[in-house]
Amino acid sequence: MEPTAHRQQEASTPSSTETAEDLASKLNAAVRNNNKDDVLELLEKGADVNSKAESGWTPLQSAVQANEEDMVRLLLDKGACPRARKDNGGTAFTEAAITGNVNILELLLDCGLNINDHDDNGFTAFMEAAWYGNEEALKFLYSKGANVNLRRAVSEEKAKLHKGGATALMDACRRGYFSVVKTLIQEMGADVNICDNKDRNALIHALKEGCAKERYESAVSIGHFLLEHGVDVNSKNECGKTALILAVEMQSLDLVKAFLEKSEIDIDDADEEGNTALMVAVEKKNYNIAKLLCEKGARTDIGNLIAVANRNRAHDIARLLRQYHAKFVPETLEDWEPNSKCWKDQLKKLYKIYRPMIGKLKTFQYIQQRIQNTSQGGIYLGLHGGTEVAVRISRSTEGDKEKRFFEQCGNCEHLLKLFQFEKARGYTYLCFPLWEKNLEEHLQELEDQMDYKDALRMIFQAVRELHSLGFAHQDLHPRNFVIDLGGKIYLADFDNKRKLIEGKKEPVNSDLEALSRLVLYVLRGGRKPLQQVSTKDLAADSPDYKEALDLVSSLVSHDERGLEGLSKHPYFWSKQTRFNFLKSIWNKIKDLRNRKAVFQAPNATERFPYPSWTKEIDKDILSIMQNPGKGKSFKYNNNVTDLLRLIRNLDEHPNIRISNKIGDHADYFLKLFPELTIYVYNSLRQNPEYSHFADIQDPSL
Repeated sequence: MEPTAHRQQEASTPSSTETAEDLASKLNAAVRNNNKDDVLELLEKGADVNSKAESGWTPLQSAVQANEEDMVRLLLDKGACPRARKDNGGTAFTEAAITGNVNILELLLDCGLNINDHDDNGFTAFMEAAWYGNEEALKFLYSKGANVNLRRAVSEEKAKLHKGGATALMDACRRGYFSVVKTLIQEMGADVNICDNKDRNALIHALKEGCAKERYESAVSIGHFLLEHGVDVNSKNECGKTALILAVEMQSLDLVKAFLEKSEIDIDDADEEGNTALMVAVEKKNYNIAKLLCEKGARTDIGNLIAVANRNRAHDIARLLRQYHAKFVPETLEDWEPNSKCWKDQLKKLYKIYRPMIGKLKTFQYIQQRIQNTSQGGIYLGLHGGTEVAVRISRSTEGDKEKRFFEQCGNCEHLLKLFQFEKARGYTYLCFPLWEKNLEEHLQELEDQMDYKDALRMIFQAVRELHSLGFAHQDLHPRNFVIDLGGKIYLADFDNKRKLIEGKKEPVNSDLEALSRLVLYVLRGGRKPLQQVSTKDLAADSPDYKEALDLVSSLVSHDERGLEGLSKHPYFWSKQTRFNFLKSIWNKIKDLRNRKAVFQAPNATERFPYPSWTKEIDKDILSIMQNPGKGKSFKYNNNVTDLLRLIRNLDEHPNIRISNKIGDHADYFLKLFPELTIYVYNSLRQNPEYSHFADIQDPSL
C-alpha cells in the first residue's frame, strides 16, 4: 500500500476514543462523498445511522440530496428512518421530490409514508416537484394519490400574516414551467381558480415574475393557457393589481389584448394606489398598449394622464390621450401643514412636487431634503402614507439587517423605533418617526438653557435600554441622539458601530467613558467640541457642581454600580429629594452607639467639607436651635452628624422666626452646604455596614 493511501485509510477509520458526535460527523461526510466502504465501516463502529448534521440533516437525507440511489438503499437497509425531519420539517421524501428521482421516491413511499406530508412551511413532495419543474416526479406522485389541489398549510401565526395557501399549480406558474402547468391542468385536473391566503390565483402567480426577461415568454404562454381554461381575470395581487395591470407592467400587448376580450374584465379597475391599467401604460411610455386601452374605452379622466405623458416626454402618447378627450389639469393639492417646525418648509415642498412613489413612501434624495449625514449615507425627509418620517436608504442585504435591529427597539422608550419600511430595486427604505434636531444641533442653536438634568436622564436610559438588548453603542456622539417636537430624546445608530456585548466588559466600559464626555458636553451647553470638554469647563457655582463631578468620575472609573446604579446618582435627584435624604439620615443613625463610624468608611478618601459649619450657618438660627426654650439647651458640634441632626430638627419642628428669615429650608441648606449631599451619599455608600442607608427612591427618576 502506498504511504499516502495508508494515511487516508487511517484518517477515515474511527478510533476507540471517538465520541458519538465524531462518528456522526464522519458518517455524514462519508455519505456526502458517496464512500460506501467508509459508511459501512463507520456503521460497524457504532455510528448512528439517524444522526443529524448541521440544520438537522440525516445521512439518508444527504444521500437523497446527492441523488445517490444505491446509498439510499444501503442506509434504508441499515435502519435509516425515512420519517426523520430536518430543522425546517423537511424529510427525505420531500428532498427526493426536489431531486426528482422517481426511483428514490418509490423506495421511500414503500416505507409507508404519507404522500401528502409537509414540512414546516407547508410544502408537500408534490409541491416541491412542481416548484422545481420535475414533471416525471410530479406524474409519479399523482399516480400514487398526491392531492393536486392541496393548499400550503402554515402555522396560525403565519396565516394571520396571510402567508401560505399556495398550490402546486401556483408554484409551477410562478416559476414559469409551462409544460408542468399544462400537465397539472390537462392531466391532473388542477383547479385554476383556487386562491392562496393573499387571494391570488394561478394567473396572478404566473404574471408575478413576468417582468423579468427570462420569465417573460413563459409568463405570456401560461397566461394564455390559463385564460383558455377559465381562470378568473379579475383576481388581484396583494397590492390590488389586477391581471390586466400586471400585463401592462410586463408590457405584453398580446396578453393585454387577450384580457380585454373577456367581457367580465373591468378595464378601469385600480390598484391600492389608485393606478389604472391606462395610467400604468402611460407611465411605461407604451404607446401601443395605451392606444389599445383607449380604443377599448378606458377612462381618460382619471389621473392627470397628460401631465405624466409630458413629464416623460412622450408627446405621441399625449396627442393620443387628447384625441380621447384627456385634458391637462393643473395639479392642486389640499392645504397641508406639517407637524414639524424645523422641517416645515422642506416638507411642504416634498408634498407638492412629483416623486415616483416607493410603496407608500414619497422621498427625494436631494441635498435640501437631507436631514443628516452618516458614514453610510444620508438621512432624508419623507412622507409615508402622509406621515412625516426620516428615511434611511440601504442596500437590501444591509437594510434587512438594520430592520431586524430596529425592530428589537420597539418596546424601548428612548431608542429610535422603526415606523415602516419599503423595498424597491434592491434597496430598503427604513422610515423612522421624524425628529426635529439632533442633540448637537439643539444645543448649539438653543437660545434658552435646556433642562440638562432631564436630558441626561433620557440619555442614560437610552444607553441602558441598548445594553439590555445585548449591544454597546461605541459611538455616543451628540449627533446620534435625536430630539422630537415634544423634547423627547432618542438614541440612534445610523453608522452601525454597535457591538455585541456577549459578556465582555470592554464595550460597556467604552460606553461609560463616552457618557462621561457627553455629560460634560451637555452641561457645557454644547459650546465646546465633544473631545475637548473637561471637568474644568463646569461652573463651580452650579448647585449640581459636586454631584456632576462625582458622576463623571464614576463613569470614567467604570464604577461597579454600572449604568443602572449611576442612573440613580444624586446628580439626578430633585432638590427636595436631596433635602429629604439629608433629613432622613439622622433618623437612621440616632440610635446607633457610634454614629461617627457611619461616616468613616474603611477606604474613604474625602473629608467632611464643612469642619466649621457652626460658623457658616446664620448665628440667629444656631442660637434658636441650641436654645429652643422652656429651659432646654443643646450644643451642636462641628461634625456631620450634628449638622444632619440640626437639618432634621429644624424641618421636623419648624420655627416661624427661622422660616421668616431663611425661607425655603431646602434652598437655604443646599446653597449653604452644596457639597453635603454627595459627601453623605458617598460616605454611606463606601461603608459596607451602612451602604443601604444610601438607597433611596426618587419619584422624579
